Amino acid sequence: MEYVIGLLDTVIQDRQMAQYAFIGLMAVAVFCLALAGMYLVSTMFHPVRSRLHHVVAPEAAEPQREGPVSSFLKSTAPHFLPKKEGDRNRTRERLMHAGYRNDGALANFYAIKTLFIVGLPLAVFFGLRWVPGLTSIEVVQAAAGAMLVGALGPNYVLAKMIERRKRRLYNGFPDALDLLVVCTEAGYGLKPALQRVADELVIGHPELSEELALVNSEMRAGVDRVDALKNLSDRTGLEEIGGLVSLLSQSLRFGTSIAESLRIYSEEFRDKRMQRAEEEAGKISTKMVFPLVLCMFPAFFVVAIGPAIVGLLDHFQVY
Repeated sequence: MEYVIGLLDTVIQDRQMAQYAFIGLMAVAVFCLALAGMYLVSTMFHPVRSRLHHVVAPEAAEPQREGPVSSFLKSTAPHFLPKKEGDRNRTRERLMHAGYRNDGALANFYAIKTLFIVGLPLAVFFGLRWVPGLTSIEVVQAAAGAMLVGALGPNYVLAKMIERRKRRLYNGFPDALDLLVVCTEAGYGLKPALQRVADELVIGHPELSEELALVNSEMRAGVDRVDALKNLSDRTGLEEIGGLVSLLSQSLRFGTSIAESLRIYSEEFRDKRMQRAEEEAGKISTKMVFPLVLCMFPAFFVVAIGPAIVGLLDHFQVY
């Protein structure tokens, strides 16, 4: 106890405030421990809950082999998950776009976020005591900055993962579309064509191959083809795949030729890709202005005008 109070005193530089802070931390720790104990007791030993669990889902009542981390996250997930259903659905959709589709992905993400929000400020707060010359205000500001990093860092990393996965899916989409056109024109149905394309892309584009194989698995399991294709659009989040799914859904609904529809969409996609490339090429001249102004023009002026300026200075020094 004296060690912790002395540690707080070195940071706060006030013995009385350090004692008050220690009392507050102990009160919070005791409250959290009591709350966790009450929650575990009410969950594990509640007779009505146990009886309903055995009656409704007897196969789930059998002990399952789960790791301690998984069981802990599952038991504490309701405490750090958002209360609004819309926020949970939005985060779940982003995790699905990043490739995390398991049931515990949402709880794991918010657990990691909570750990960073709580752990980083504490690590900074107790770690900066070894840095000499820092005041308590600076330590508190650093801890607040660490808390901000812990709150925004996981969202930033998730956004980068979504962007990288969408880029990989987009890079493999032209090859998948061409193979799908060839397979349908060769006489394949939609399910065999998707399976063949998934088998062909398993090495070059494994993410897109996995998504197409999942669509085929859903169709084999009895899911309607339109619903399976819509699930593909929801999982990927790509506008191009969403357009292909809408086209295939309309073809299946109205009975039109899938091969003809895919050929038309493939031509339109090539035109759209060419337009996007031309747009990016048109932006190059604007993007090159800043490197030229900051890097090339100063060196050019030094080489072109520098000797003349030196000569003028020498001339004025002589006279």
